[in-house]
Amino acid sequence: MSGGGESLIHHVRPASGEPDGALVLFHGRGTSEDDLVPLLDALDPERLLTGVTPRGPISAPPGGAHWYVVRRVGYPDATTFHATYALAAAFVDALPEILGVPLERTVLGGFSQGTVMSYALALGAGRPRPAGVLALSGFVPSVEGFDLDLDGAEGFPAAITHGVHDPVIGVDFGRAARDRLAAAEAAVTYHEAPVGHEIDPAWIPELTGWLHETLQMARQPG
Repeated sequence: MSGGGESLIHHVRPASGEPDGALVLFHGRGTSEDDLVPLLDALDPERLLTGVTPRGPISAPPGGAHWYVVRRVGYPDATTFHATYALAAAFVDALPEILGVPLERTVLGGFSQGTVMSYALALGAGRPRPAGVLALSGFVPSVEGFDLDLDGAEGFPAAITHGVHDPVIGVDFGRAARDRLAAAEAAVTYHEAPVGHEIDPAWIPELTGWLHETLQMARQPG
């Protein structure tokens, strides 16, 4: 499914009925919007949520779609990052009207580069807060001209997972994100395991519970 104008190409997995919320998953480097569709089903097997997987707008070596050009791990290329950030922000901001689910009942998440975009879109300065952020094997970006705004992040749900043996994005990046959000008094759930740059299936039950608990809390008044 694709939209016009500046919309990102994306896949939508409808909920089985009236959605309890939405889950938007951003893929990693060199893949596509189809890559994390199975993760939607793994995290939400009963299809209580509307799931969305957008495609990165950049084509670059070694192929597939990308969210930004990699110059150095932890420090995305500023030009491509800012261009993508603007497109992705417009995409996320349009979702409530398209899906009928408000942003405060939407979790943003992703893997690798997708985690970077999720942190930026959930916690970037001037951005509205989603229900929570699901960060799989990524990092909080450091980019000239981009800042996080962690004021008022007390209690903000963040689930972070990282492989101890990750050869692509070292586990220290996951730990640094954990520590930074914890210092802002966010509600951080952190898990690491002896795996590489991958999503450990053993994490899925805990992440599923976190996801539905987060959205259940978001549905409560006040």
